[in-house]
Amino acid sequence: MTNWILFFLIVQVIHFLGTWKLYQKAGHKAWEALIPIYNAYVLTQIMKRPWWWVLLLFVPIVNLLMFPSFWVETVRSFGKEKTSELFLAVISLGFYIAYLNYFEDVQYQPERQLRPHTVAGEWTTSIVFAIIAATIVHTYFMRPYTIPTSSLEKSLLIGDYLFVSKFHYGARTPKTGLALPMVHDTMPIPFTGKKFRSYIKGFDLPNFRFPGFQKIKRNDIVVFNWPLDTVYQFRDPYKRPAVHKPIDKKSNYVKRCVGIPGDSLSVKDGYVYINGRQTVLPDRAKTQFSYKIDLDLKKVNINRLLDKLHITEAWQLSNNELVMNLTQKAADYLKKVKNIKSVVRTIDSAGTYKKEIFPHDPQYKWSKDFFGPIYIPKKGATVALTKKSLPLYRRIIEEYEHNTLKFEGDKIYINGKEATTYTFKQDYYWMMGDNRHNSEDARFWGYVPFDHIVGKPVFIWFSLDPNTSKPFFKRIRKERLFTTVNGSGKPVSYLPHFIVIVVLLWGYSYIRKRKKQVEEK
Repeated sequence: MTNWILFFLIVQVIHFLGTWKLYQKAGHKAWEALIPIYNAYVLTQIMKRPWWWVLLLFVPIVNLLMFPSFWVETVRSFGKEKTSELFLAVISLGFYIAYLNYFEDVQYQPERQLRPHTVAGEWTTSIVFAIIAATIVHTYFMRPYTIPTSSLEKSLLIGDYLFVSKFHYGARTPKTGLALPMVHDTMPIPFTGKKFRSYIKGFDLPNFRFPGFQKIKRNDIVVFNWPLDTVYQFRDPYKRPAVHKPIDKKSNYVKRCVGIPGDSLSVKDGYVYINGRQTVLPDRAKTQFSYKIDLDLKKVNINRLLDKLHITEAWQLSNNELVMNLTQKAADYLKKVKNIKSVVRTIDSAGTYKKEIFPHDPQYKWSKDFFGPIYIPKKGATVALTKKSLPLYRRIIEEYEHNTLKFEGDKIYINGKEATTYTFKQDYYWMMGDNRHNSEDARFWGYVPFDHIVGKPVFIWFSLDPNTSKPFFKRIRKERLFTTVNGSGKPVSYLPHFIVIVVLLWGYSYIRKRKKQVEEK
C-alpha cells in the first residue's frame, strides 16, 4: 500500500509539472493542477467531458484505458486533432502534453467539437469505451465461463457456456494492478500458437471485495480460483515450470460447495456427510461413481447404449470390460440389459496412506470414498494446534493467511511466537464434484478460502456437444440454451424471453438514434 501511495503522489507531481500552464490557458488557477482528484475533476471540465470519468480512473484495469483517453482529450482541447498528434499523446505516455505545456503556444478550444475529426479517431473512441464498459461488466457483474470437464456431469455438461454472477457473493477488485482487460493469466500471440503472461508482476493491489447480497449456501455450485494453482498456464500444467500467480490469475474451477464454514464433513462410501447426516443434494444433481461392466462387446452396441444413458465417457479395460461413470439409476438399468454380465461399483477403500489425498500426511489414511471427519474453518473460530491437527491447517496458516510457521522440537511457532491454538482470519469452503471418481476436488487439495471465490453460475447461455462429429448446428444442445444452473425441477429455457428483450433494446436504441439525428438537423 505504501508503494501505491508513493506512486500516486509521484504521478500527481508529474501531472502538475506537465500541465499547470495549460490549466491557466483554460481559465483555471495553476494550483488546481496539483490537488489530487480535484485536478482530474477540473480537467474533465476543461475537456468538456462528464465528471464521472474521474471515478473510472480509480477502477483497477479500467483506469489503464482511461489514462490514454484523458491524454487524447487533453491535447484535443488545445487544438491538436491530427491522428499523428493523438498517437503521439498515447505513445509518449502523456508526456507530449508536457511538451505542449512548455514549448508550444497552444490555445484552449472551449467550443471544440467533441466528436473526433477523423473516422479512425471516432472508431478508436467507440472501441475504447466499448472495452471499458465490457471490462466493468466482466470484472464486477457478470463474466462468461466454459465447462471443460465432467466433474459436475448431469448438472453441468462439458461444452456448457455459463454466465457467472460476481455480485451474488460480492465482486472482488482485481489483485493485479497492471493487466490486459478481459483475459485471464495468458494472452495468445496471433499466428504463432504461443502465449504470453497477461499481467505484470509487482503491482499487486490490496484484497477487497464489495458486499454481496447472498452467502454461499451448502450445495451451491460455485466458481473459484484453484488454490493450489501455481502453474504457468492451466492447459499444460506439467510442461512448464511452476510460477507464483496472484489470486485472480489462478485457474478457474467450478464445483459444488458441499461444506460451508463451521461444518464437520466426512465421506463414507462415496457419499458426503455433514455434521453426521448424509447430504441431500438438489434434485438436479446426480451423484455418479465409477463402475466396471463385464459384457460381450460383440453383442452390445456401445454407442447406442451411451446415447441411451446420455453418457459421454467410457474406458475399455479389456475385450469384455468397460469402465463408466454412472448414476445409481443408470447402473440399475445396465444390470437388466441383455449380454451384460455384471455391473460392479468401484470403491476406493480406506486404511492405506495415499499421498495424493489431502492432507498428504501418513497420519491420515483416507481415500476418495472414505474421508474425514474434517472441520471446515470459520472466520474467528479457534482450533487446537498439535502434530496431529497441523497438517490439516498448515497451508491455511502459511499460504492463505500469510504467517511464518516452524517447529522446534515438539513446539509450534507462528510468527516467532509459540502457538498451541490458531484463530482463522477468513471463511473456508469444501468443494467437490458430483462425478465422484472423475473430479479433482477438495479431497486432493483441501480448503478453498473465501478470497478465492469468483462467483455463482446463474444460467447457461449456450451449449455445444464436443463428443460428436455432427455438423455445428446439430451439435447445439437447444434444450439447454438460456436455462438456469440452480433451482429445482427440469431446467426451463428462457431463450424466447431473451430474444424479446434484445429486440426491445434494439428498437429503443434505433428510435433514440433517429430522434437525435432529427434534432441535429
